[in-house]
Amino acid sequence: MRAEIVTIGDEILIGQIIDTNSAFIAKVLNRIGVEIHQITSIEDDRDHILSTLEEAQKRADIVLITGGLGPTKDDITKKCLCEFLNDSLVENKEVLAHVEELFEKYIDTPISDLNRSQALVPSKAEILKNKYGTAPGMWIQHNDTVYVSMPGVPYEMKGLIEDEVIPRIKNRYNRPVILHKTILTLGMGESAIAEKIEPWEDALPDAIRLAYLPSLGKVRLRLSMRGEDIQEMEAEIEAQISELNNYIGDIIKGIEEENSIEEIIGDILRNKKASLSTAESFTGGRLASLFTEHSGSSGFFKGSVVTYATQSKIDILGISEDLLAKHSVVSEAVACEMAKKVKELYKTDYAIATTGNAGPSKGDSNAEVGTVFLAFATPEKVFAREFNFGNSREKVVGKSVNKSLEILLNAL
Repeated sequence: MRAEIVTIGDEILIGQIIDTNSAFIAKVLNRIGVEIHQITSIEDDRDHILSTLEEAQKRADIVLITGGLGPTKDDITKKCLCEFLNDSLVENKEVLAHVEELFEKYIDTPISDLNRSQALVPSKAEILKNKYGTAPGMWIQHNDTVYVSMPGVPYEMKGLIEDEVIPRIKNRYNRPVILHKTILTLGMGESAIAEKIEPWEDALPDAIRLAYLPSLGKVRLRLSMRGEDIQEMEAEIEAQISELNNYIGDIIKGIEEENSIEEIIGDILRNKKASLSTAESFTGGRLASLFTEHSGSSGFFKGSVVTYATQSKIDILGISEDLLAKHSVVSEAVACEMAKKVKELYKTDYAIATTGNAGPSKGDSNAEVGTVFLAFATPEKVFAREFNFGNSREKVVGKSVNKSLEILLNAL
Protein backbone atom coordinates (compact mmCIF):
# COMPACT_ATOMS: atom_id res chain seq x y z
CA MET A 1 0.00 0.00 0.00
CA ARG A 2 1.45 3.35 -1.08
CA ALA A 3 0.77 6.66 0.62
CA GLU A 4 1.52 10.28 -0.10
CA ILE A 5 1.59 13.07 2.47
CA VAL A 6 0.61 16.62 1.52
CA THR A 7 1.07 19.55 3.89
CA ILE A 8 -0.69 22.79 3.00
CA GLY A 9 0.44 26.18 4.26
CA ASP A 10 2.47 29.17 3.18
CA GLU A 11 3.98 29.24 6.67
CA ILE A 12 5.83 25.99 5.88
CA LEU A 13 7.16 27.24 2.56
CA ILE A 14 8.57 30.48 4.00
CA GLY A 15 10.23 28.66 6.89
CA GLN A 16 7.99 30.16 9.56
CA ILE A 17 7.20 26.73 10.99
CA ILE A 18 8.83 23.31 10.65
CA ASP A 19 6.76 20.51 9.13
CA THR A 20 6.75 17.96 11.96
CA ASN A 21 3.42 16.51 10.79
CA SER A 22 4.93 14.63 7.86
CA ALA A 23 7.61 13.00 10.01
CA PHE A 24 5.01 11.79 12.52
CA ILE A 25 2.61 10.47 9.87
CA ALA A 26 5.39 8.70 7.96
CA LYS A 27 6.68 7.01 11.10
CA VAL A 28 3.34 5.65 12.31
CA LEU A 29 2.21 4.53 8.84
CA ASN A 30 5.49 2.73 8.23
CA ARG A 31 4.93 0.74 11.42
CA ILE A 32 1.74 -0.76 9.98
CA GLY A 33 3.19 -1.61 6.57
CA VAL A 34 2.21 1.50 4.59
CA GLU A 35 4.98 2.72 2.29
CA ILE A 36 5.38 6.49 1.98
CA HIS A 37 5.98 7.25 -1.69
CA GLN A 38 6.21 11.03 -1.55
CA ILE A 39 5.93 14.01 0.83
CA THR A 40 4.87 17.35 -0.64
CA SER A 41 4.45 20.82 0.88
CA ILE A 42 2.32 23.29 -1.05
CA GLU A 43 0.95 26.81 -0.71
CA ASP A 44 -2.60 27.85 0.18
CA ASP A 45 -3.50 28.25 -3.48
CA ARG A 46 -6.48 26.76 -5.31
CA ASP A 47 -4.63 25.77 -8.49
CA HIS A 48 -1.71 24.31 -6.57
CA ILE A 49 -3.98 22.26 -4.31
CA LEU A 50 -6.07 20.93 -7.21
CA SER A 51 -3.05 19.94 -9.31
CA THR A 52 -1.45 18.22 -6.30
CA LEU A 53 -4.60 16.20 -5.57
CA GLU A 54 -4.74 15.12 -9.23
CA GLU A 55 -1.06 14.12 -9.38
CA ALA A 56 -1.17 12.28 -6.04
CA GLN A 57 -4.05 10.15 -7.28
CA LYS A 58 -1.74 8.65 -9.93
CA ARG A 59 0.90 7.68 -7.37
CA ALA A 60 -0.82 6.67 -4.14
CA ASP A 61 -3.57 4.49 -2.69
CA ILE A 62 -4.06 6.93 0.17
CA VAL A 63 -3.29 10.65 0.31
CA LEU A 64 -3.00 12.23 3.76
CA ILE A 65 -3.48 16.00 3.81
CA THR A 66 -2.84 18.36 6.72
CA GLY A 67 -3.61 22.07 6.90
CA GLY A 68 -6.04 24.62 5.51
CA LEU A 69 -9.10 23.57 7.54
CA GLY A 70 -9.54 26.63 9.77
CA PRO A 71 -12.60 28.90 9.78
CA THR A 72 -10.94 31.88 8.03
CA LYS A 73 -10.98 32.80 4.34
CA ASP A 74 -7.40 31.70 3.72
CA ASP A 75 -8.30 28.11 4.66
CA ILE A 76 -9.52 26.69 1.36
CA THR A 77 -8.83 22.95 1.58
CA LYS A 78 -12.48 21.91 1.96
CA LYS A 79 -13.58 24.03 -1.00
CA CYS A 80 -10.79 22.63 -3.15
CA LEU A 81 -11.70 19.07 -2.17
CA CYS A 82 -15.29 19.74 -3.19
CA GLU A 83 -14.20 21.15 -6.54
CA PHE A 84 -11.84 18.23 -7.16
CA LEU A 85 -14.48 15.64 -6.18
CA ASN A 86 -17.39 17.43 -7.89
CA ASP A 87 -19.04 17.64 -4.47
CA SER A 88 -20.64 20.29 -2.27
CA LEU A 89 -20.44 21.33 1.37
CA VAL A 90 -23.22 20.28 3.72
CA GLU A 91 -23.72 20.92 7.41
CA ASN A 92 -22.95 17.95 9.63
CA LYS A 93 -25.09 18.04 12.78
CA GLU A 94 -22.65 15.98 14.87
CA VAL A 95 -19.73 18.24 14.02
CA LEU A 96 -21.81 21.34 14.78
CA ALA A 97 -22.81 19.92 18.17
CA HIS A 98 -19.14 19.16 18.90
CA VAL A 99 -18.05 22.70 17.99
CA GLU A 100 -20.77 24.22 20.18
CA GLU A 101 -19.79 21.93 23.06
CA LEU A 102 -16.13 22.97 22.82
CA PHE A 103 -17.06 26.64 22.95
CA GLU A 104 -19.39 26.12 25.87
CA LYS A 105 -16.81 24.19 27.91
CA TYR A 106 -13.45 25.72 27.06
CA ILE A 107 -13.65 28.99 25.11
CA ASP A 108 -14.49 32.35 26.65
CA THR A 109 -15.39 34.21 23.43
CA PRO A 110 -18.89 33.73 21.96
CA ILE A 111 -19.27 31.26 19.11
CA SER A 112 -19.55 32.93 15.70
CA ASP A 113 -20.88 31.90 12.30
CA LEU A 114 -17.27 31.42 11.22
CA ASN A 115 -16.82 28.86 13.98
CA ARG A 116 -20.09 27.15 13.05
CA SER A 117 -18.85 26.91 9.44
CA GLN A 118 -16.42 24.22 10.65
CA ALA A 119 -19.43 21.91 10.51
CA LEU A 120 -19.63 22.34 6.71
CA VAL A 121 -18.01 19.29 5.13
CA PRO A 122 -18.05 17.61 1.69
CA SER A 123 -21.17 15.45 1.40
CA LYS A 124 -19.09 12.43 0.34
CA ALA A 125 -16.82 12.64 3.38
CA GLU A 126 -16.76 10.14 6.21
CA ILE A 127 -16.25 12.28 9.30
CA LEU A 128 -13.27 11.64 11.59
CA LYS A 129 -13.98 13.05 15.04
CA ASN A 130 -11.43 15.59 16.21
CA LYS A 131 -11.57 15.45 20.01
CA TYR A 132 -9.15 18.34 20.44
CA GLY A 133 -10.39 20.97 18.00
CA THR A 134 -13.25 22.31 15.92
CA ALA A 135 -12.08 21.17 12.47
CA PRO A 136 -13.14 17.57 11.76
CA GLY A 137 -11.00 15.11 9.88
CA MET A 138 -12.42 13.72 6.63
CA TRP A 139 -12.00 10.34 4.91
CA ILE A 140 -13.07 10.46 1.25
CA GLN A 141 -12.98 7.59 -1.24
CA HIS A 142 -12.51 8.81 -4.81
CA ASN A 143 -12.06 6.20 -7.54
CA ASP A 144 -9.22 3.98 -6.27
CA THR A 145 -7.71 6.57 -3.94
CA VAL A 146 -8.61 7.61 -0.41
CA TYR A 147 -8.09 11.24 0.59
CA VAL A 148 -7.73 11.91 4.30
CA SER A 149 -7.89 15.58 5.28
CA MET A 150 -6.81 16.68 8.76
CA PRO A 151 -6.08 19.95 10.58
CA GLY A 152 -2.48 21.17 10.55
CA VAL A 153 -2.34 21.68 14.32
CA PRO A 154 0.06 18.87 15.35
CA TYR A 155 -1.75 17.62 18.46
CA GLU A 156 -5.10 17.57 16.63
CA MET A 157 -3.57 15.73 13.66
CA LYS A 158 -1.87 13.18 15.95
CA GLY A 159 -5.15 12.44 17.73
CA LEU A 160 -6.91 11.84 14.42
CA ILE A 161 -4.14 9.62 13.08
CA GLU A 162 -4.02 7.46 16.20
CA ASP A 163 -7.76 7.30 16.98
CA GLU A 164 -9.37 7.38 13.54
CA VAL A 165 -7.01 6.89 10.59
CA ILE A 166 -4.80 4.00 11.72
CA PRO A 167 -7.75 1.81 12.85
CA ARG A 168 -9.47 2.32 9.47
CA ILE A 169 -6.35 1.44 7.50
CA LYS A 170 -5.83 -1.70 9.59
CA ASN A 171 -9.44 -2.81 9.15
CA ARG A 172 -9.81 -2.03 5.45
CA TYR A 173 -6.47 -2.91 3.83
CA ASN A 174 -4.14 -5.87 3.64
CA ARG A 175 -0.60 -4.64 4.16
CA PRO A 176 2.87 -6.20 4.08
CA VAL A 177 5.10 -6.07 7.13
CA ILE A 178 7.79 -3.39 7.01
CA LEU A 179 10.41 -4.06 9.68
CA HIS A 180 13.12 -1.62 10.72
CA LYS A 181 15.77 -2.13 13.37
CA THR A 182 18.06 0.81 14.04
CA ILE A 183 21.28 -0.01 15.86
CA LEU A 184 22.68 2.86 17.89
CA THR A 185 26.47 3.26 17.98
CA LEU A 186 28.65 5.77 19.81
CA GLY A 187 32.33 6.59 19.63
CA MET A 188 33.23 5.88 15.99
CA GLY A 189 32.65 7.79 12.74
CA GLU A 190 30.62 6.63 9.75
CA SER A 191 33.56 5.85 7.44
CA ALA A 192 35.46 3.99 10.16
CA ILE A 193 32.40 1.86 10.89
CA ALA A 194 31.84 1.16 7.19
CA GLU A 195 35.42 -0.03 6.82
CA LYS A 196 35.23 -2.25 9.89
CA ILE A 197 31.93 -3.95 9.00
CA GLU A 198 32.52 -4.28 5.24
CA PRO A 199 32.65 -8.12 5.27
CA TRP A 200 29.40 -8.27 7.26
CA GLU A 201 27.70 -5.73 4.98
CA ASP A 202 28.78 -7.60 1.83
CA ALA A 203 27.27 -10.81 3.22
CA LEU A 204 23.84 -9.32 4.06
CA PRO A 205 20.92 -11.13 2.38
CA ASP A 206 19.37 -9.30 -0.60
CA ALA A 207 16.12 -8.90 1.35
CA ILE A 208 17.80 -6.71 3.98
CA ARG A 209 18.77 -3.11 3.27
CA LEU A 210 21.36 -1.22 5.33
CA ALA A 211 21.42 2.56 5.76
CA TYR A 212 23.98 4.68 7.62
CA LEU A 213 22.48 7.57 9.62
CA PRO A 214 25.29 9.75 11.06
CA SER A 215 24.41 12.56 13.47
CA LEU A 216 26.81 14.68 15.55
CA GLY A 217 28.88 12.10 17.34
CA LYS A 218 26.67 9.07 16.88
CA VAL A 219 25.94 6.77 13.97
CA ARG A 220 22.74 4.75 13.57
CA LEU A 221 22.68 1.67 11.35
CA ARG A 222 19.18 0.91 10.08
CA LEU A 223 18.32 -2.56 8.84
CA SER A 224 15.09 -2.70 6.79
CA MET A 225 13.11 -5.68 5.51
CA ARG A 226 9.72 -6.21 3.83
CA GLY A 227 7.73 -9.42 3.92
CA GLU A 228 4.71 -11.30 5.20
CA ASP A 229 5.98 -13.34 8.17
CA ILE A 230 6.99 -11.02 11.01
CA GLN A 231 8.48 -13.84 13.10
CA GLU A 232 10.77 -15.01 10.30
CA MET A 233 11.81 -11.42 9.59
CA GLU A 234 12.52 -10.69 13.25
CA ALA A 235 14.63 -13.83 13.50
CA GLU A 236 16.64 -12.94 10.39
CA ILE A 237 17.28 -9.37 11.54
CA GLU A 238 18.27 -10.52 15.04
CA ALA A 239 20.70 -13.03 13.54
CA GLN A 240 22.33 -10.25 11.52
CA ILE A 241 22.58 -7.96 14.56
CA SER A 242 24.17 -10.79 16.52
CA GLU A 243 26.76 -11.23 13.76
CA LEU A 244 27.35 -7.46 13.66
CA ASN A 245 28.28 -7.58 17.35
CA ASN A 246 31.36 -9.60 16.38
CA TYR A 247 32.62 -6.57 14.42
CA ILE A 248 31.56 -3.52 16.46
CA GLY A 249 30.02 -4.85 19.67
CA ASP A 250 32.13 -2.41 21.72
CA ILE A 251 30.35 0.65 20.26
CA ILE A 252 26.79 -0.73 19.97
CA LYS A 253 24.66 0.86 22.71
CA GLY A 254 21.19 -0.44 21.92
CA ILE A 255 18.30 -0.61 19.47
CA GLU A 256 16.84 2.85 18.88
CA GLU A 257 13.23 1.74 18.31
CA GLU A 258 13.28 0.26 21.78
CA ASN A 259 15.13 2.93 23.77
CA SER A 260 17.08 6.13 23.19
CA ILE A 261 20.44 6.62 24.93
CA GLU A 262 18.90 8.78 27.64
CA GLU A 263 16.19 6.15 28.24
CA ILE A 264 18.84 3.44 28.57
CA ILE A 265 20.69 5.62 31.09
CA GLY A 266 17.43 6.24 32.96
CA ASP A 267 16.70 2.51 33.16
CA ILE A 268 20.18 1.79 34.55
CA LEU A 269 19.88 4.55 37.14
CA ARG A 270 16.44 3.36 38.25
CA ASN A 271 17.70 -0.21 38.55
CA LYS A 272 20.62 1.04 40.64
CA LYS A 273 18.23 3.23 42.67
CA ALA A 274 20.61 6.05 41.76
CA SER A 275 19.99 9.68 40.81
CA LEU A 276 21.34 12.25 38.35
CA SER A 277 21.67 16.03 38.11
CA THR A 278 23.21 18.35 35.51
CA ALA A 279 25.01 21.71 35.46
CA GLU A 280 25.03 23.10 31.95
CA SER A 281 26.72 26.13 30.48
CA PHE A 282 26.98 26.29 26.66
CA THR A 283 24.56 23.34 26.19
CA GLY A 284 21.83 25.52 27.71
CA GLY A 285 19.72 22.77 29.28
CA ARG A 286 19.75 20.38 26.33
CA LEU A 287 20.78 17.44 28.50
CA ALA A 288 18.10 18.12 31.09
CA SER A 289 15.51 18.45 28.33
CA LEU A 290 16.45 15.06 26.85
CA PHE A 291 16.00 13.29 30.17
CA THR A 292 12.79 15.03 31.22
CA GLU A 293 10.93 14.56 27.93
CA HIS A 294 10.41 10.90 28.89
CA SER A 295 7.79 9.90 31.42
CA GLY A 296 9.14 8.47 34.65
CA SER A 297 12.32 10.56 34.57
CA SER A 298 11.49 11.99 38.00
CA GLY A 299 12.43 8.56 39.34
CA PHE A 300 16.11 9.33 38.75
CA PHE A 301 16.54 12.91 37.46
CA LYS A 302 16.53 15.40 40.35
CA GLY A 303 17.28 18.72 38.71
CA SER A 304 19.51 20.96 36.63
CA VAL A 305 21.04 24.42 36.64
CA VAL A 306 21.89 26.37 33.49
CA THR A 307 24.79 28.53 34.66
CA TYR A 308 25.41 30.14 31.30
CA ALA A 309 27.17 33.30 32.45
CA THR A 310 30.37 33.14 34.48
CA GLN A 311 28.75 35.05 37.35
CA SER A 312 25.96 32.48 37.62
CA LYS A 313 28.56 29.77 38.18
CA ILE A 314 29.75 31.80 41.17
CA ASP A 315 26.31 32.79 42.49
CA ILE A 316 24.40 29.54 41.99
CA LEU A 317 26.99 26.78 42.10
CA GLY A 318 29.44 28.52 44.40
CA ILE A 319 32.43 28.17 42.08
CA SER A 320 35.40 30.01 43.57
CA GLU A 321 36.42 33.24 41.84
CA ASP A 322 40.05 32.29 42.49
CA LEU A 323 39.53 28.98 40.65
CA LEU A 324 37.96 30.78 37.69
CA ALA A 325 40.77 33.35 37.61
CA LYS A 326 43.47 30.69 37.79
CA HIS A 327 42.10 28.20 35.26
CA SER A 328 39.52 30.12 33.15
CA VAL A 329 35.82 29.33 32.91
CA VAL A 330 36.51 26.85 30.09
CA SER A 331 38.79 24.41 31.85
CA GLU A 332 38.99 20.93 33.32
CA ALA A 333 39.16 22.30 36.85
CA VAL A 334 36.00 24.40 36.51
CA ALA A 335 34.08 21.61 34.75
CA CYS A 336 34.94 19.18 37.56
CA GLU A 337 33.97 21.72 40.21
CA MET A 338 30.63 22.32 38.45
CA ALA A 339 29.89 18.58 38.45
CA LYS A 340 30.90 18.27 42.09
CA LYS A 341 28.82 21.28 43.18
CA VAL A 342 25.63 20.30 41.34
CA LYS A 343 25.92 16.77 42.72
CA GLU A 344 26.06 18.29 46.21
CA LEU A 345 23.27 20.77 45.46
CA TYR A 346 20.76 18.08 44.43
CA LYS A 347 22.24 15.32 46.60
CA THR A 348 22.51 12.96 43.63
CA ASP A 349 24.69 9.94 42.97
CA TYR A 350 25.82 11.12 39.53
CA ALA A 351 26.19 14.50 37.82
CA ILE A 352 27.15 15.89 34.43
CA ALA A 353 28.62 19.35 33.83
CA THR A 354 29.37 21.15 30.57
CA THR A 355 31.49 24.23 29.95
CA GLY A 356 33.03 25.39 26.68
CA ASN A 357 33.28 27.85 23.83
CA ALA A 358 30.60 26.93 21.29
CA GLY A 359 31.28 30.08 19.26
CA PRO A 360 31.24 32.13 17.22
CA SER A 361 32.98 34.39 19.80
CA LYS A 362 35.17 33.27 22.70
CA GLY A 363 33.10 34.80 25.51
CA ASP A 364 34.79 34.89 28.94
CA SER A 365 37.60 32.51 27.99
CA ASN A 366 40.57 32.49 25.65
CA ALA A 367 40.04 28.82 24.80
CA GLU A 368 39.66 28.18 21.08
CA VAL A 369 36.14 28.08 19.67
CA GLY A 370 34.96 24.45 19.75
CA THR A 371 36.85 23.64 22.95
CA VAL A 372 34.62 21.96 25.53
CA PHE A 373 35.07 20.22 28.86
CA LEU A 374 32.56 17.57 29.92
CA ALA A 375 32.75 16.57 33.56
CA PHE A 376 31.21 13.68 35.46
CA ALA A 377 30.76 13.10 39.15
CA THR A 378 30.14 9.51 40.26
CA PRO A 379 29.94 8.02 43.76
CA GLU A 380 33.67 7.21 43.48
CA LYS A 381 35.30 10.09 41.58
CA VAL A 382 35.05 13.30 39.56
CA PHE A 383 36.66 13.45 36.11
CA ALA A 384 36.51 15.50 32.92
CA ARG A 385 37.26 15.03 29.23
CA GLU A 386 38.40 17.73 26.82
CA PHE A 387 37.26 17.89 23.18
CA ASN A 388 37.35 20.27 20.25
CA PHE A 389 34.26 19.87 18.09
CA GLY A 390 34.99 22.53 15.46
CA ASN A 391 33.61 25.99 14.72
CA SER A 392 29.92 25.33 14.05
CA ARG A 393 27.89 26.22 17.15
CA GLU A 394 25.16 23.68 16.38
CA LYS A 395 27.75 20.97 15.81
CA VAL A 396 29.64 21.77 19.02
CA VAL A 397 26.49 21.68 21.16
CA GLY A 398 25.04 18.57 19.50
CA LYS A 399 28.28 16.58 19.67
CA SER A 400 28.82 17.62 23.29
CA VAL A 401 25.37 16.42 24.32
CA ASN A 402 25.82 13.07 22.56
CA LYS A 403 29.35 12.63 23.91
CA SER A 404 28.14 13.39 27.45
CA LEU A 405 25.52 10.66 27.17
CA GLU A 406 28.10 8.23 25.78
CA ILE A 407 30.60 8.85 28.59
CA LEU A 408 27.96 8.62 31.32
CA LEU A 409 26.58 5.41 29.82
CA ASN A 410 30.05 3.89 29.78
CA ALA A 411 30.64 5.01 33.38
CA LEU A 412 27.40 3.35 34.44
